[in-house]
Amino acid sequence: MRDIKLIVTDMDGTFLNSDYEVSPNFSAIFKELKKRNILFVPASGRQMPGITQYFEEIKNDIGFIAENGGYVVYKNEELFADKLDHQFIVDITAAIREIPGAKAVLSAKKKAYYESDDQQFVDYFTRYYTENQKVNDLGEEVDDDVFKIAVYHPEGSEKNLYPFLEKFRENNLEVVVSGKYWLDIMNKDINKGNALEKLQNLLNISPSQTMSFGDYMNDITMLEKSKYSYAMENAHPSVKVAASFSTLSNDDFGVLKTISEYLEI
Repeated sequence: MRDIKLIVTDMDGTFLNSDYEVSPNFSAIFKELKKRNILFVPASGRQMPGITQYFEEIKNDIGFIAENGGYVVYKNEELFADKLDHQFIVDITAAIREIPGAKAVLSAKKKAYYESDDQQFVDYFTRYYTENQKVNDLGEEVDDDVFKIAVYHPEGSEKNLYPFLEKFRENNLEVVVSGKYWLDIMNKDINKGNALEKLQNLLNISPSQTMSFGDYMNDITMLEKSKYSYAMENAHPSVKVAASFSTLSNDDFGVLKTISEYLEI
């Protein structure tokens, strides 16, 4: 592990602790990464402002993978931005309304859009989607480039969302469980792994020069693009199978512990 050039990490459940905090040691570690010309890249299902809020002072020095790979920025320059077809949005939001307890968020370039009146849900999801707007009908009132449809269920996404929405894979769409309560729907081949590959190709960095960290199923494609892939102690079992290595939990800041061990600081 001598020649790492790129470190990419999921955010929630991985880089951030359970209180959505960055380790106080990150600033010192980042300075060392920059000194050694190692690119740091947060990769998340969040919208871009929901990620960049944690890295305002260094956002011109790093890369970002947002929207589960639908939006990629490198040193403040947009590299890639995807867009869902409007008819897919109409059909999928209609299907979501038929699932008891399910709530949808359209994650778009300008804002995240929602139609729920459940204030508890709104307070919860706006932690991740900091730029947001309520509309009456997600299928008709959103004039924006929509990257993905994020779907929430308070009793869990694997059992209460995926069985009812996986049918949209037949429309050349990605349908992926992205968290305990969340499922994301995007265009086919939009994922963190393909977004990471775009950065690797741009910068001439190989998977053998890449270190990655994740905790949930939407991280697996990213882990597969890096030789030094780590599953968090708190990761989903399928992520632990996919990763080559393991580290401490997000609450123990396992990402930074592993990076500091590599840097020998």
